[in-house]
Amino acid sequence: MNNISVFPESFLWGGATAANQYEGAWNIDGKKASTADMMTGGTHTIPRRITKHIEEGVHYPSHEAVDFYHHYKEDIRLFAEMGFRSFRMSIAWSRIFPNGDDITPNEAGLQFYDNVFNELKKYNIEPIVTISHYEAPFALTEKFNAWASREMIECYVRYCETIFTRYQDVVKYWITFNEINSLIVPAGAYIAGALLVDDSGIFNNTAVDSTQLRFQALHHQFVASAKAVKLAHEINPAFQMGCMINYSHGYGSTCKPEDMLKALRMDQVNNMLSSDVQVRGEYPDFARRYFEENNIHIEMAEEDEAILKQGCVDFYSFSYYKSHVVGTRPEGDETQGNVFGGFKNPYLKANDWGWQIDPIGLRYVLNHVYDRYCIPMMVVENGLGAVDVVEEDGSINDTYRIDFLRDHIEQMREAVRDGVNLIGYTAWGCIDIVSASTGEMAKRYGFIHVDKDNEGNGTLKRSKKQSFHWYKQVIESNGENLG
Repeated sequence: MNNISVFPESFLWGGATAANQYEGAWNIDGKKASTADMMTGGTHTIPRRITKHIEEGVHYPSHEAVDFYHHYKEDIRLFAEMGFRSFRMSIAWSRIFPNGDDITPNEAGLQFYDNVFNELKKYNIEPIVTISHYEAPFALTEKFNAWASREMIECYVRYCETIFTRYQDVVKYWITFNEINSLIVPAGAYIAGALLVDDSGIFNNTAVDSTQLRFQALHHQFVASAKAVKLAHEINPAFQMGCMINYSHGYGSTCKPEDMLKALRMDQVNNMLSSDVQVRGEYPDFARRYFEENNIHIEMAEEDEAILKQGCVDFYSFSYYKSHVVGTRPEGDETQGNVFGGFKNPYLKANDWGWQIDPIGLRYVLNHVYDRYCIPMMVVENGLGAVDVVEEDGSINDTYRIDFLRDHIEQMREAVRDGVNLIGYTAWGCIDIVSASTGEMAKRYGFIHVDKDNEGNGTLKRSKKQSFHWYKQVIESNGENLG
């Protein structure tokens, strides 16, 4: 019996970011536009737009973001001051292969990440690298509607081979796709699949509402991920390869059997379908009926089933922000979420953006997933988006963020006591970055404040919030001193 009662000494405490929300320098040193670079700003009430061309006078948040490209030394020094043992980051594909299908990589882009990894190594911070995090070279979307085409697989694997070879001595942990399951809903079609044209050939600047097209694109990503895992293990057997799931946790609205069955089906399709393919190497049996009932016909190459079996991941990582309710509820009782939504839970509070706060749900998910797969797990995104107020003396008293994180870490600790093999936790948006969903800066997650507003104005000055000092003590005590 596993009697672990505290986090292991090797636990990977840290923070997480994404290149498209953090780096900026969108067209510098050989980089070309990514899909994220074609998304305008927005707010909680005004949705972002996708444009085919850069429109003059329009704000595109990712173009500068918070300029990690020129501030990486300062930021990593601050991460080290907090005591980070790990830093989850992503590589911008279009910084390495500007057009996506280039034969020769962009050396200036590779050198930038050389510099970042050297800086992390200087402070003994372990990089956890997401290979594709909600962006692809926009040229591939223009050329063949990106992941709708099987041609993307070869482009992705070439990109992987380049970065695996280049960074094989400095990166151990890799994640193939960020929140891969987000592709199953219209809201994830562009951000996760780079899809801009639906199956009728019509350009759509908000969401591709074609279930068939999105699941076909998802299959192409499954194959690409499996090929990348196999290749990675050949290049360096010490590589640890992970999947990353946008965990959509839903409770049955009542104990009525129909409500509970609906919650089960949602969990299977939204969460387990993608991880079953990546962890077990095959589509689950329940997918067959789901595909039949939704008129989904996955085109597979003859070798695809074997490829999926050969490319199973080594660890399971996921994002967890909120939960919701599934089943019979009155209309208009919806709650917001990270791509996935549902009904409100009357027992939970919500943040300023309507995401319901459920720390115990994290323990539930950790146990639920570990029981299914029994492989190491990481929580690689978890945090509170909130409006922070800078006081006259410059302080930011984000006690609400501390409360959120404390409650979730307490439940992670309980999950470890339950026997879950949890090896890492990287709080989302460890420094203020652009919101992927709304394009805002006002929706802040970080321990470090960045002076920038929704319109792109500001000095980019970094300053420590109260949560910075709190998280430092959490890491120093290996999760025991939660303040």
